[in-house]
Amino acid sequence: MKTDLQSLMASKNIDALFITGPVPHNPAMYYFAGGAFLTHAELIVPREGEPLLFCGPMERDEAAKSGLNIKLTTDYDFKAMRKEAGGDVPLAMAMRAKAMLEDAGVTKGRVSLYGKTNIGPLYAMFSNLQKIMPEIEIIGEMNSTVLLQAMATKDEDEVERIREMGRITTKVVGMTRNYLASCRAKDGVLVTNQGAPVTIRDVKMKINLWLALEGVENPHETIFALGRDAGVPHSVGNPDDALKLGQTIVFDIFPCEKGGGYHYDFTRTWCLGYAPDAVQAMYDDVYDTYQKVMGSLELNAPTSRYQEMTCDLFAERDHQSIRDDPKLTEGYVHSLGHGLGLNLHEAPWFRGKATASETDLLAPGAVVTIEPGLYYPSKGMGCRLEDTVYVRPDGTFEILADFPLDLVIPVQEI
Repeated sequence: MKTDLQSLMASKNIDALFITGPVPHNPAMYYFAGGAFLTHAELIVPREGEPLLFCGPMERDEAAKSGLNIKLTTDYDFKAMRKEAGGDVPLAMAMRAKAMLEDAGVTKGRVSLYGKTNIGPLYAMFSNLQKIMPEIEIIGEMNSTVLLQAMATKDEDEVERIREMGRITTKVVGMTRNYLASCRAKDGVLVTNQGAPVTIRDVKMKINLWLALEGVENPHETIFALGRDAGVPHSVGNPDDALKLGQTIVFDIFPCEKGGGYHYDFTRTWCLGYAPDAVQAMYDDVYDTYQKVMGSLELNAPTSRYQEMTCDLFAERDHQSIRDDPKLTEGYVHSLGHGLGLNLHEAPWFRGKATASETDLLAPGAVVTIEPGLYYPSKGMGCRLEDTVYVRPDGTFEILADFPLDLVIPVQEI
């Protein structure tokens, strides 16, 4: 949680975070300044002291919505700095960054970089900053960064926002299911009332409309993949494909709050009309694994335990997994889940024991996805079941938005 940030920074000997870019769709900036619509800002978060947000005067009222201490970039005479730098713009930018750091109380130590912006000018600025502030060490963290560790557990407000996103997501999933069930089939293909084939494009247009009407965004592209494409985990589906009876549909939807806030992540696998025997058998294997994993979750357990458990369960049913072969493209080809929040994928990670981190735990406050799946593109089918789960402080586990796990959507034929 954010309250752990100071101790996390101390554990990694980091004295300040320097975050740059817009607030929307910039998780590091949004984590501190969420609620403010800023097209560009800088934020310095010292280990000791309060964060200081820097923005242009046109966005000062928006910046005030963040609740942070604010300083305007026009308080720094950039024209004079540029003149002092002999017209060298990157050096002048570094001089301004130096003044910002000093105003935030940071004059020495390790400064970790975060954010989203054009990397070229940023590199030029920080290269110069390192020269004019030799007591500052500019670093870039890898893998388990302090912010990802802080984000790995959520407070009640964060969880409630994810829960609300779950309510909206499952509402739209239900609307999608009802729409498909309301259509009829002709010659094995779903058709509209006018007799035209229903395509993936048609379905996605409705999904995006329904999400927009709920006031949320869908920036990552919904996975709605049919048949062979359902056997490739992150195939988003061919928009021109018509929906056919008996083929697997992997429907993975992961919208977020407007402005790039908190996400939800959810997957169901459907067959229209009926499920062929091979599909039903695959689905049963995924369903049974899902139920056993869900029933075995324990507070503070390492997430690697459940990735290993999933590989074991699928092996008992004669399915290969990436534990057997990291290059595997058929069988169980991914990890069991991931953390969820401002990032669609964040800590804790569900790696196997060979690459697991000791920080990847089902700790109180964690919000994670559980999503076992099997994929057989050569057989024209795939299956995944996914729910988002909250590790409650009392040690219980809550699916943040329930929805039926049925495989078959009944469809009438003409």
